Amino acid sequence: MTIHPVILCGGSGTRLWPLSRGGYPKQFLRLSGEHTLVQQTALRVREIDHVAAPIVIANNDQRFLIAEQLREVDVAPAAIVLEPVGRNTAPAIAVAALIAIKHSPDALLLVLPSDHAIRNDTAFAQAVQAAARAASDQYLVTFGIEPTEPHTGYGYIRHGTSLGYGTPAWRVEAFVEKPDTRTAQMFLTDGGYHWNSGMFMLKASTFLEELRRLQPNVAEPAEQSLKLARADHDFLRLDEAAFAACPNISVDYAVMEKTDRAAVIGANDLGWSDIGSWSALAEIAQTDDAGNSALGDVILTDVANSYVRAEHRMVAAVGVDNLVVVETADAVLVAHRDSTQDVRKIVEHLTKAKRSESITHPRVVRPWGSYERVDDGARFQVKRIVVNPGAQLSLQMHHHRAEHWIVVKGTALVTNGDEEILLGENQSTYIPLGEKHRLKNPGKIPLELIEVQSGTYLGEDDIVRFEDSYGRTNS
Repeated sequence: MTIHPVILCGGSGTRLWPLSRGGYPKQFLRLSGEHTLVQQTALRVREIDHVAAPIVIANNDQRFLIAEQLREVDVAPAAIVLEPVGRNTAPAIAVAALIAIKHSPDALLLVLPSDHAIRNDTAFAQAVQAAARAASDQYLVTFGIEPTEPHTGYGYIRHGTSLGYGTPAWRVEAFVEKPDTRTAQMFLTDGGYHWNSGMFMLKASTFLEELRRLQPNVAEPAEQSLKLARADHDFLRLDEAAFAACPNISVDYAVMEKTDRAAVIGANDLGWSDIGSWSALAEIAQTDDAGNSALGDVILTDVANSYVRAEHRMVAAVGVDNLVVVETADAVLVAHRDSTQDVRKIVEHLTKAKRSESITHPRVVRPWGSYERVDDGARFQVKRIVVNPGAQLSLQMHHHRAEHWIVVKGTALVTNGDEEILLGENQSTYIPLGEKHRLKNPGKIPLELIEVQSGTYLGEDDIVRFEDSYGRTNS
């Protein structure tokens, strides 16, 4: 039987603010290792036996980001499915099951969040093979992590009778909500409990059968949304009206807690973390003799048990203990390691105050590359723009601003009205207000330039697109 990985790319990762934000959540960040978390997930499943190309479930706003990150690690997905609205995991898995079963009636789904860290890929592959055996026997399998502490941030699974596969595998006796500290300690002392990892192995036909029986209000609109889906370049867009009719419900609530086919595989020794907070990330980071993790341009004196991360500037700390310090271009977080779960309260405050720092980074990713705001004033704005090799911006114009472009690296092919010019390093051009223009990188290295905008209005919505490689034209 073929295993079809399903990579779920939703989630905002607010507890890892200011690095993770609504517009650029943690799965797209390099938090632990040289690859982003979603890249690590895609590369990890590629090493499993009898595995198909992954089915990726993402939202519309991050479609180009996920496509580019998979391209960077040479992973070609079977499909990138775009959810028009967020509806939690049950509808998303239903759509993936319907796609996989088209390829094979015996397809197995390996459902994985894109934002988890696993440090032992060999143990993970072994757990997957054990789960595949159980799923082939019609069990709906969840991966359980053996608790190492009375953690209150995870749901728990109490296992029942053994399935007898020669590996730690049991029927599920009960799913337990996130407990208080006293109850979590009792679970740890009594044994027989696992953390609910949110990873699953499901036979597509078995899952759909149980979903239709237990939650037809999920199964039917999910199936309809796929029937009415349309292809858009490299993406598959689910029908909005049909998908929006699905209730917002997790696979745990929809199926796993109600079915009599639930099983749990003991996925121990994975080095697993859902990286649900800065303290969780600190726990898997490399530390020095004083228990510190220092990333970036960091200077520490008389500091212990702290996680200090500098993204843009030098960060220095003296005489502190048990802190998390995270610096980005536009925000700095300082928190006690025991309080990092409450970082979400800062995001809630920013959102309520309508501050952009809860959603956007100074660096904004686009399908052709990225831009980063360097400076701004009443009638001007300065950006650093990076265009990927072979990529181009739309043919566009602006009603309220003119632009100056100065190339600092690479080569730019510029359309400026009726003229087309080639610019090298240290060369520039001026785009008058109202002039049609386009920027393209014809070279093999990233094009970097400085853009100076001037005018009465400098918002991103002052763009009229005439031609676009990414389907974003508005005329």
